[in-house]
Amino acid sequence: MRIRTQVVNHGVPLESMQKMMAVASEFFRLPPEEKAKHYSDDPAKKMRLSTSFNIKKETVRNWRDYLRLHCYPLEEFVPGWPSNPASFRDVVSTYCREVRRLGFRLLRAISLSLELEEGYMAKVLGEQEQHMAVNYYPKCPEPELTYGLQAHTDPNALTILLQDPNVAGLQVLKDGKWIAVNPQPDALVINIGDQLQALSNGRYRSVWHRAVVNSDRERMSVASFLCPSNSVVISPPEKLVGDGARPVYRTYTYDEYYKKFWTRNLDDDHCLELFES
Repeated sequence: MRIRTQVVNHGVPLESMQKMMAVASEFFRLPPEEKAKHYSDDPAKKMRLSTSFNIKKETVRNWRDYLRLHCYPLEEFVPGWPSNPASFRDVVSTYCREVRRLGFRLLRAISLSLELEEGYMAKVLGEQEQHMAVNYYPKCPEPELTYGLQAHTDPNALTILLQDPNVAGLQVLKDGKWIAVNPQPDALVINIGDQLQALSNGRYRSVWHRAVVNSDRERMSVASFLCPSNSVVISPPEKLVGDGARPVYRTYTYDEYYKKFWTRNLDDDHCLELFES
């Protein structure tokens, strides 16, 4: 597997990726009254259609609609997913299984890169939850005045992003500059999340990223998030804090971190800074 910002030879079938993008597009083309059945501003809901990260805190709205789904275990959540389009549940379930397998392969590779046991990260993260955000960015008449999604890092462990193959919009922060991540054929984008930064004692860094919009074309993306169990204690292994090194971050539970993350605006300073030791 060749890993850059984007991953190819990742094992997720191209057909599954194409079907996922197609059914996502079909969902957002449903009549407004059909989509409105799923609308909610409650971030605690396991399935909801919304427009903003945290509508109670934001002063500027993002230029996007998104469908948020909980995806693991599938048998628990799929019955509550949209049944229109008719193929939605089957297509999305298949894609979720493929992406979860890829996520665990990546966690094994990350463990080995840190000279830890291959299964270390998967073990300490617990029976990981899996969430999905199906993002729709409409054409924007004045794209210079807003974002599709403001700059942020992801609070979870690992994010796997399926980009629109025809329309760019994702940007990452590198050396103080925003760099476009142009879609590559058959590729998936991998973002390291805050929890892997903490568990690796800063050797891996979570990725600051944002989504921009344009006036000419709508854009889609599908983000899949692997999240630690709420009760998991986040603390680096002894091997990464030996020889005079010290933990960069204090010990905390993922539940504590996630609650703190949701009390803030998305583009506030890095939430991990609040957990420095």
